[in-house]
Amino acid sequence: MKPFVPRALALCFALFACAPLTASEMDSQIEAAAKNSYVFKNFLKDDAIKTESKEGVVTLTGIVHDDSHKQLAQETVTGLPGVKSVANQIEIKESPPASSDTWLYLKVKSALAFHRSVSSYNTKVELKEGVVTLTGDAASQAQKDLTTEYAQDVEGVKEVKNEMTVTGKPAGPTFAEIIDDASINAQVRMALLTHRSTSAFRTLVATTDGVVMVGGFAKNTAEIDLVTKLVTDIHGVKSVVNNMVVEAGAAKN
Repeated sequence: MKPFVPRALALCFALFACAPLTASEMDSQIEAAAKNSYVFKNFLKDDAIKTESKEGVVTLTGIVHDDSHKQLAQETVTGLPGVKSVANQIEIKESPPASSDTWLYLKVKSALAFHRSVSSYNTKVELKEGVVTLTGDAASQAQKDLTTEYAQDVEGVKEVKNEMTVTGKPAGPTFAEIIDDASINAQVRMALLTHRSTSAFRTLVATTDGVVMVGGFAKNTAEIDLVTKLVTDIHGVKSVVNNMVVEAGAAKN
């Protein structure tokens, strides 16, 4: 019969030998999840972003042309299972000056892209001295009005002229795409940051199986209602649980 101690030692050695492999598998899963996420496949597909994970510590490198894409990548990866922290070393190349027409154009297009009740693809956006002109096709008057509302609420936009044509026809085929929670969470965070009437910094967001729970403080009840409306309209969101409260001393209406 073999002595007990050597067997125990052998077991310990086996466990230690397996540990690095397990960590490596987790890192591979994180990198694959980032690459296959809804955000990376749709919003960041034209950006040269590399994701490298080491024991759950993720480093993002590469080049983007819009600062919002750098933050969107970080928000997405931060929400992936197994990620402990994110070092965002992505470089921004030739980013337009803040509040310039080009900068606002990118913000408006992003704001429309996050929401499923409007069509960023069918909406043409032009900017001149902070004034937005929208053209293209809208499936309904309600969609046209909502497009105006979302564009108007982008920080820096002075005025919106909506010249879209209401066709009365669906904007195109829709697909029941399953969107990962990390991508939903990232879209929600960025949408709240884009809209001037909401604050992503005072709003807590957590997503599980498409159900988004928001918390934190709001200036008034109108902001709470607006957050619910905006989040409900994000791609992939099944329902919203809003636990936000009006900040002490703030107006309730």
